[in-house]
Amino acid sequence: MQLKDMSWPAVDALSRDIPVLIPIAAVEQHGHHLPLYTDSYLLGEVVQRAEGQFQQQALVLPLQWYGNSHHHMDFAGTLSAEPRTYLDMLHSVVSNMLDHGFRRILVINGHGGNDVPGKQSLFEIRQNHRQRDDLLLLFATYWSLAGAPKDSIPELVQKEMAHACEWETSMMLAINPELVGDYLRQELIEPGNPFRPAARAWTTKDRSPTGHIGCPAQATPEKGEKLLAHFASGITRMIERMQAWDGQSWDG
Repeated sequence: MQLKDMSWPAVDALSRDIPVLIPIAAVEQHGHHLPLYTDSYLLGEVVQRAEGQFQQQALVLPLQWYGNSHHHMDFAGTLSAEPRTYLDMLHSVVSNMLDHGFRRILVINGHGGNDVPGKQSLFEIRQNHRQRDDLLLLFATYWSLAGAPKDSIPELVQKEMAHACEWETSMMLAINPELVGDYLRQELIEPGNPFRPAARAWTTKDRSPTGHIGCPAQATPEKGEKLLAHFASGITRMIERMQAWDGQSWDG
């Protein structure tokens, strides 16, 4: 169910134990060959495919395209909220749904830069409601929910998500090929090992002069279809786990 298409009485009639999905993505540079709205296109598609499987069993909020993308601001067109502003915005959206009585909320993410503020916003909300034991507040990035795609899609070259890479380019070729530029001429840019296991602070230009990271030249629409199906299945399974939660247990 799409919140945007419902009247307030229809929303008010829902069980407060229905899972609520809040999709968050970004508008930011994606190299020379993909549009700035790539993360939002892809998350919207994955959520739509998952919704076709769980149908009336979850409430889906409108996709939030304004993300935390400061590391891409050296590239024209990128839009980015200040990290604290972004955290507070997510805090407000989640709190709105809690104010309406909903208890099981999944913030489903489609952009790596949203990860830290997204998790922090839910952590802060939980502390504000520490006396309650009936809340399920979850944050997940869509490409982490269904296991490693390489295990079920052996033709993939990359083992993990990068940026404007084989995976994202393949998925865009599957859903919006007319928006994909000359990906075949884009050179391989390795993710590298930036002092792991430490977390290094970086901007995208530290890593890539063109803005992409990975191997977009290896992309195909066939890989994209398989990736989209794989990621949609991960969201569906998470919704099922949220539905099955007993309302109090730590494990799910």
